[in-house]
Amino acid sequence: MKLSLYLETSVVGAYLDNDEPFRRDLTIRWWEHELSEYAVFSSQLVTCELERMSEPHRGYLRLVRPFEQLDLTEEAAILAEEYIHRGIFHRKFLADAVHYALASFHKVDYLVTWNFGYLANVRKQARLRLFNNATGFFTPTVVTPEFLVHAV
Repeated sequence: MKLSLYLETSVVGAYLDNDEPFRRDLTIRWWEHELSEYAVFSSQLVTCELERMSEPHRGYLRLVRPFEQLDLTEEAAILAEEYIHRGIFHRKFLADAVHYALASFHKVDYLVTWNFGYLANVRKQARLRLFNNATGFFTPTVVTPEFLVHAV
């Protein structure tokens, strides 16, 4: 059985990001050569975030269409709200709380992100792990594509 991963919006954005060539090239290499090794998930939240981008960036939508979308269940929404209530995420970063709650609720192995400030942050991950362990929720591993690239 394949390991599962949830693609957060920043990974999709990095695929076509000419401002950061290292991140773009690594993301493209991983996406085109190794992504197929995983059961890949996205969400309506990712789609909505991409739809809000100006042209030509809406072209990113074609990248996530092939992937199954995780449902934003009532339980996942409540979990995201609890992350905010506990101060793990600030309310203005509700979308990041929802991304993590989706991956957690649906028991996805990896949440893949380039968002170092609010998701791929070791302090934030420690708080999320403590909360999820205490409340019985699954704790996905938060990684950047760099951690999933096979050694050369």
